Amino acid sequence: MVRKTQILIAVVAVFLIGGAVAAYAYDGSQKNEIAEGVTISGIDVSGMSEQQATRAVTAKVLAPQRKPVSVTFRKERFILPADRLKIRADVRHSVDRAFEESRSGSLPARILRAITGDGLNADIPVSVAYSQSAVNQFVRDVADGINQDPVDASVAAGADSLSVVKAENGHKLRDVLLTEQLTSLLDEGQGSRTIRARVNVVKPAVTTSEVAEQYPTYLTLDRGSYQLKLWKNLDLEKTYTVAVGQVGLETPAGLYSIQSKQVDPAWHVPDSDWAGDMAGQVVPGGVPENPLKARWMGIFNGAGIHGTDDTGSLGSAASHGCVRMAIPDVIDLYDRVDVGTPIYIG
Repeated sequence: MVRKTQILIAVVAVFLIGGAVAAYAYDGSQKNEIAEGVTISGIDVSGMSEQQATRAVTAKVLAPQRKPVSVTFRKERFILPADRLKIRADVRHSVDRAFEESRSGSLPARILRAITGDGLNADIPVSVAYSQSAVNQFVRDVADGINQDPVDASVAAGADSLSVVKAENGHKLRDVLLTEQLTSLLDEGQGSRTIRARVNVVKPAVTTSEVAEQYPTYLTLDRGSYQLKLWKNLDLEKTYTVAVGQVGLETPAGLYSIQSKQVDPAWHVPDSDWAGDMAGQVVPGGVPENPLKARWMGIFNGAGIHGTDDTGSLGSAASHGCVRMAIPDVIDLYDRVDVGTPIYIG
């Protein structure tokens, strides 16, 4: 009986030793393969060798990163070439970690996983590096191409008309958001390589509905029809018949403003040939020799609006560059305009 027991113990020992040897042999055969359930950046590398895993991960992780990134806004497209990003991925380190994870735990634990077929359920990230300065510069380039200042509503004046130029909203790139979107895309390495830019709307300081308030008074002069028009809040209020500069001494065309106002102005006689002996003299206001009657509204370089007692010249090109008005009309106009009032002469 004792003999039989010794033989049984010996047989069990042989089996145990044989099992241990087999276990060690099996475990050793697996050291060059990644265990089941191990992924690298979401890529299943179970059963792969180092070389196979490196190729698989490189193809899946780096290949998409070698494509350019696009940012779109309306019909515009901005391209960031991949070579500017200088993308680098430490695939080898991730593969090494996958093998370390595969060999984790004790020998019995590894053999049990092999017998039961239980995977590790481990995902190893891949560290991707790129040029942040290239991303920042690209965002600045996109902003330069997208940002647009708002346009205030304004007035377009003609010789006998006023029209409102509508305001336009501006827009400003949400550059912080775009930087975050680019960083997320490059960090993950997956998904669409096209990002739609987002902007904030920038309102104009003067809206279309407010523009009339900016121009409570406006004057237009049509030299062809000899009509001076007074506009209030962009609505026509009154029309005056005037005289303008004769050929060679034309009233200057363009957009000006009322620069000065005087009652019974003195006449500073221009130093011109037409002034004759009076050239350079100053004639006091209110005297018969002074052709500037009642009121003066200076416009530009010695030209202005004034009253005249030569009413027969109204409706013609007869002055030496000034705008002549009937005396009652110039007094009426004088009280309706302020210094700074715009006047368009066409």
